[in-house]
Amino acid sequence: MIKKILISQPKPSSEKSPYYDIANRFDVELVFRPFIKVEGMSAREFRTQKVSILDHTAVVFTSRHAIDHFFTLAKELRVTIPEDMKYFCVTETIALYIQKYVQYRKRKVFFGTTGKMDDLLPTMVKHKTEKYLVPMSDVHNDAVSKLLDSKKLQHTECVMYKTVSNDFTEEEIKTFDYDMLVFFSPAGIESLTKNFPDFNQGDIAIATFGPATAKAVHDAGLRLDLEAPTEKYPSMTGALQHYLLMQED
Repeated sequence: MIKKILISQPKPSSEKSPYYDIANRFDVELVFRPFIKVEGMSAREFRTQKVSILDHTAVVFTSRHAIDHFFTLAKELRVTIPEDMKYFCVTETIALYIQKYVQYRKRKVFFGTTGKMDDLLPTMVKHKTEKYLVPMSDVHNDAVSKLLDSKKLQHTECVMYKTVSNDFTEEEIKTFDYDMLVFFSPAGIESLTKNFPDFNQGDIAIATFGPATAKAVHDAGLRLDLEAPTEKYPSMTGALQHYLLMQED
């Protein structure tokens, strides 16, 4: 019987989150505890990549982390971002977040609707002469690079922030007592095996979001009990709700 679930993400800011509906409907305790955290690169670390921000006329943002670390690093490097720099974001939410650092002007901020690079690509192609800079995490693949190459766009990928394990306290390790663990990235699985080298899965169910995270579970020799997204359940909350319903039968 599943009564206590660890969600490896920060606690939702809105009380209307579907996670709270799940907690009430199935009478389960949800504990939000990120297994990973994001840290910015230092100016010294960034310089080793030999990338100049000012050689570029546009920046591609795939997350709010990317925005935070881009502007923080620029400040540390004493680089003044030109007024006419263009910004291409995978969602409107990310685009609006730019206001935290620069005045938002529609003529220089563009965004997609699905959160996927494929959706943003047609807009970028309309601005074919731009030199695109793509800030990334140290944990990434070359999918974005291949996509931009396929449209012959000028681009440079660079690492501006890194994903590191969010270490657990001795007390947390001692009281680690969950019926289910939910992960959203391969780095979360790495953190689990680092913090709990003697982890014995037993009856603990493991749920993952995304194929790379599912693969990390298999690679770690663990059992995967719930994998999302699926065609029927595109969100983790939808998949989790269905899983808990099946457990009741």
